[in-house]
Amino acid sequence: MYNGGGHQYVFYAGQDWMIRKGVEPLRIVRGDRMRLADRFVRPTGYRTAADRLVQPGSVVLLGAKPGSGRRAAAIMLLHELGGDGDADEEPVRFDELPATDRDRGEFSFSPGVGDRYLLDLSGISGDESYAEAQHRLAAYRSQVQEEGAHMVVVLPVGMAHAPSPDLEPYTVRLGRPRGVAVVTRYLRMDRMPFGSGDLRSVGLQRLFDCSPMRELARFAGLVRTARDSGRFGTDIAGWLDQAMHAVADRADEVRKQMATVRTTAERALLITTAVFEEAPADTAYEAWHVLLRTVGYEEDGEATKFERTDFGASLNALGVERDSDGRIRFGRLAYAEAVRSYFWTNFPGVRDDLRDWIGQAAVLRGLTTDDRMNVVVRFGEGSLAVARPDHLFDLVARWAGRAPGASCDPLAVRALELGLSHESSGGWFRKRMYDCVRSGPLSDGLARVLIAACVQGLASTHPDQALVRLHHLALRKGRVGLEAGEELLGLASRDRGLYRLLIDRLRNRTRRAEQPHLRLLTELMTSGRSPDPPSWPDLFLGCEVVLSQPPTKLWNPLVRSWLNVAAADSTREMALLVMVRATHGRTAALHRLYAIACDWASSARHPSRAAVAAVFWQHIDDAQYAHTESTQQPADGPLTTEEAR
Repeated sequence: MYNGGGHQYVFYAGQDWMIRKGVEPLRIVRGDRMRLADRFVRPTGYRTAADRLVQPGSVVLLGAKPGSGRRAAAIMLLHELGGDGDADEEPVRFDELPATDRDRGEFSFSPGVGDRYLLDLSGISGDESYAEAQHRLAAYRSQVQEEGAHMVVVLPVGMAHAPSPDLEPYTVRLGRPRGVAVVTRYLRMDRMPFGSGDLRSVGLQRLFDCSPMRELARFAGLVRTARDSGRFGTDIAGWLDQAMHAVADRADEVRKQMATVRTTAERALLITTAVFEEAPADTAYEAWHVLLRTVGYEEDGEATKFERTDFGASLNALGVERDSDGRIRFGRLAYAEAVRSYFWTNFPGVRDDLRDWIGQAAVLRGLTTDDRMNVVVRFGEGSLAVARPDHLFDLVARWAGRAPGASCDPLAVRALELGLSHESSGGWFRKRMYDCVRSGPLSDGLARVLIAACVQGLASTHPDQALVRLHHLALRKGRVGLEAGEELLGLASRDRGLYRLLIDRLRNRTRRAEQPHLRLLTELMTSGRSPDPPSWPDLFLGCEVVLSQPPTKLWNPLVRSWLNVAAADSTREMALLVMVRATHGRTAALHRLYAIACDWASSARHPSRAAVAAVFWQHIDDAQYAHTESTQQPADGPLTTEEAR
């Protein structure tokens, strides 16, 4: 049944096609799922949920307490269905669906057989939001069941007071995995030498029994950090002890230290060390003074430099060490992280100063590339933790503007990728990117950073959104626009869904031959950009727009590319018929196709070219005859597209 607007195009050539509109999901990256699978411990109730999810069209709703690993369980339920595809098979989709109208945008949900979807409603709160979530869930569930896809839903905790009887048969209650099992799995994956008795202390048992799953994962990571640092002994007992104190005691330790560190200079040095930990001491000293100037601190003008406390003594007073390579660090594991958290949480009045400071200090000459990236990540984590994504993006724009020539500033790219990957603020950064590419002035440096972020990060998590932003950037004049266009076409060529989506966008925006949309569409239609095997309905829709324009030089590479493919592979001769049908019998267009084929056949005398050209010419003759016949029919009204064909 077809009840949309416009023409409907149907082709049959030995197989069926199903054209699905582009979806704008949060695509769950396969590499992340594989890493999670290595460390995942199944909670109680998991097997029941897995058994229910096996059948096509199945929907499973997960009810669980916060911190129990419910989102990880939902991802693993879908992951263990398999179906990621191989070289000869297009993989099924594995996407996250938007939970609210705010996140939807121009969302269009069109599931296919075997596709897998996650709907995370755990962040929903309030009766009105619950009602909206239930309505959206019902719509998604209906389509998933009809199309034979699979969906797992993470339910919000507060939804229990307003249950829907229709959802109860699909709901599975999950318990909390055993904390010791989770930590054990992580430690084993990190090749940690330990025995079961090493994890039986009272403090560890309390941590295992009460901490949320993400805190247990952090604890295991700190054990690994303690081992790899080489500063906390050579056995598991010392590493576990340091990690335990880092998780349980660091915040209190920082609060106690701040009660004794009262001067501006001391506090500035403390936060400088926390941000520039592992950086050279001389560079940290320079960064310290940049911060003092930024906050308007004036040193005692009467004291000479020799009379002031030396830098080493200032560091020692704060519990900061200098290693043999001259780099600074705190003596306690994860203390720098706790210091940064304290300052960003408790000094809101200096956050603007911290942003301006990092903008200058992160590019000091004494820093290595790794040092700079550490500074960017640490500042970004602090800003995002206190819901100030604008501070991070301010630095993206500042650093991007300093990139020379055609280069792309790596600090700006790293900062933007950090924002895009953030669980809470990622949507803010995607919208900010969208606003940048659509309106207002945009420097070439920032445009290149946005291109890089689309290709390196957004294309893996939100490919549809990456395509939309690259499309806007590709419309810019000059070299940056060409660079964006190349990345846009490359992205669309690697995914059938994105290929269809870009065709639709370009078709809807093409009006005149001189518009850049037509140039992009023509290049997208060439054989080198088409998915393998080609999607003939998509090719027809694109060619229909290109060949409806007056003949231009853009036609030559398009037509010749498909003639070359047909000459090399007879199964691709469908492209010849598609191009001819796309002209709808227009005489000028058919004549131009004929001329291009003549030039192509004569440019290299080879039997395969002559044979392909002959087939192409026959299609052209048939189209001209059919068009002549149709114009001689009684005038009973305009012909439909199907009748003309």
